[in-house]
Amino acid sequence: MKENNFQEKNDDSVSKLYDYVKKFSFPRLAGTTGEKKAVKLTIQSFEDLGFTKDQIITQTFNFSTFYSEELVKIIGLMNLFIILILLLVKYLYPFFVIITVCIIAIVFFSMLKVLRHPEYRGFWEKHFGSLISATNIFVKIPARNIPANNSANLIISAHLDSKSQTFKTKWRVIFISIWEIGITLFLILITSFLIDLYLNIFKSIWLVLEISTIITSILTIFSIFMVFFIKTGNKSLGSLDNASGMALIFELSSIFKNNPLNHYNIWFCQFSAEEIGTMGSRIFVDTYKEEFLNNKLYQINFDMVSCKSNENRVEYIKSYGILPRKRSSPLLLSKISKIAEEEHIKIKGHTLLSGAHTDSVPFHLLKLETIDFSTLGATKYSHTKQDQPNKVNSHELLETLIIVKNLILRLDKNYSL
Repeated sequence: MKENNFQEKNDDSVSKLYDYVKKFSFPRLAGTTGEKKAVKLTIQSFEDLGFTKDQIITQTFNFSTFYSEELVKIIGLMNLFIILILLLVKYLYPFFVIITVCIIAIVFFSMLKVLRHPEYRGFWEKHFGSLISATNIFVKIPARNIPANNSANLIISAHLDSKSQTFKTKWRVIFISIWEIGITLFLILITSFLIDLYLNIFKSIWLVLEISTIITSILTIFSIFMVFFIKTGNKSLGSLDNASGMALIFELSSIFKNNPLNHYNIWFCQFSAEEIGTMGSRIFVDTYKEEFLNNKLYQINFDMVSCKSNENRVEYIKSYGILPRKRSSPLLLSKISKIAEEEHIKIKGHTLLSGAHTDSVPFHLLKLETIDFSTLGATKYSHTKQDQPNKVNSHELLETLIIVKNLILRLDKNYSL
């Protein structure tokens, strides 16, 4: 009888999860009427779960599209200009080349600051890009045994916005990863040449230049794609990316609504504008940064959870970047692996390359403990019209739910200052 009840409970959870996916499967690019509809539905869904209006917090914010749209085009144009520099190096006076490279470097590195904190509206954001308004929705369940201001925090998050673009996420990641490797090699080679003009270290410096020419030609091709073909649209239903994550937030919040943790405040967050620079999570972290830094914090983020074409397993991001790769939270990784083994659930970690990002980015920047549940196979459909409910694997959603529920309970049970 107990086994039948357990199965019925699981079947009910699967049904609820899939219902949420279908409910939020419509275009909802940040700043559009679709996103506003998603915000209203999110508030209503939390109310249907029994959260009061006082418990449901809305956080409306404004941000610039410079980071997500114009910056990519500017970098692409700068790459096109690099080939001109190469020609200058080969045929014109070196000092003119050095001056040109310095000017480009100053512009480039000034924009790198934007990459780190695009939520702050500086020179570039004010003068380039459009201003957009979006809204985060979240609920906070205070810890039972410790005053809320002194408690540790658990952030359980997903993003409510969606987008379409010219290329699938998979190809965008490949393009940007190749660009990063290429630009690094090019800078090394061009620096070697400029040094050798005066020190005569290399015997085959013209071979170095020919290699630079090949690399620059490849970079030029990718730059043309970045400038003219990578465009943001509002045509994807966003079922995998990220109604799947939203479904898990609602179902987990229903479990812990009347069962607060002893030592952790638990936040269930539906961030907006993730697809346009992770702006919602950045604004959220900036707002509560002092509280988060003063006490222990873990973040568990859902983004593209499950995929029917996948190998029927739960997937998570174990590391990110190209070189050097940065690992996600070792503590959380070890715990979810152990829980998956105990529950007989297949699980696998993968690396998130450059060109893709999640709402864990602002938490990583503060060196806080985070983990993302994200399925690599979903990148075949994300940001396209094919991202529909029939691509979501509800069984994988349930298994993710089981792992995260047990992870939350275990963190609370094993809490220490």
